[in-house]
Amino acid sequence: MRLPDPPLLLITDRRQARLPLPDLAAAVFEAGCRWLSLREKDMAPVERRTLLQELVTLGAAYGATVGVHDDPEAAALTGAGALHLPAGGSPLAARDRIDGDILIGVSAHDLNEVVQAERAGADYVSWSPVFKSLSKPGYGKGGQLGELARIVERTRLPVVALGGIHAGNAADCLRAGAAGVAVMGAVMAAERPAETVSRLLDSFG
Repeated sequence: MRLPDPPLLLITDRRQARLPLPDLAAAVFEAGCRWLSLREKDMAPVERRTLLQELVTLGAAYGATVGVHDDPEAAALTGAGALHLPAGGSPLAARDRIDGDILIGVSAHDLNEVVQAERAGADYVSWSPVFKSLSKPGYGKGGQLGELARIVERTRLPVVALGGIHAGNAADCLRAGAAGVAVMGAVMAAERPAETVSRLLDSFG
């Protein structure tokens, strides 16, 4: 499956967000974001599913792909358009639990995990951290555009760059070969998330 267009993935973190997630989602969809994934892993499953359903319905009005992190059951029950699995996750097993087409990505932090995701049937892989990130403090050293380019060359999967990305460096990731970029804190913690998304999209060129 193709990545959403534009290939900007917004990953949620309600603890950083200055707005309730449905309000923030509406704002960024208005600004042109067409890909959002609900990550809130510490939410009770029923609560997360209810929120996901609200976001899926909201996204449909904008033609946006709304997905969820690491919850195939919620994706199946809500008609979500995407699912993101942790490193080592099995897209094939997830697809067996979901009716219809769904975009499935897998997280990776090194080449071995990228190769594993490709063999497991992922549609894309996120690779992080490209830059230093408060959201992923335990992974890598950041500042790895050269490594990002190497990863891109070694896989047939679209690579979505993640980690410390903002309007000032998103284009560098695309020039390094990334098929898209993913952001969390840069938008979640922004006073004006819609403006932040607009700047990110403008930086794509």
